[in-house]
Amino acid sequence: MLLPSPETLRNLVARYEELQVLHSEQGSYETARRLEDITYTLCVSTGTRTPEDALAVAERHLARAEIAAATPSDVALTA
Repeated sequence: MLLPSPETLRNLVARYEELQVLHSEQGSYETARRLEDITYTLCVSTGTRTPEDALAVAERHLARAEIAAATPSDVALTA
């Protein structure tokens, strides 16, 4: 399965978390709708069905991306 770039995934997770807070504070129809939209996008982007699963997949993917970025390219080629 193809996953979005780490930057895109980071942005989706950040937006999801922001909207959760905003919705818990305001509880409006508009924030509920926006939270629903970003939840859907996050789930589709990670190939999951629940926000909990989507966040877990995103966390694993971002951790791997950090490790890959920290690994010098010549070491990665010889491994």
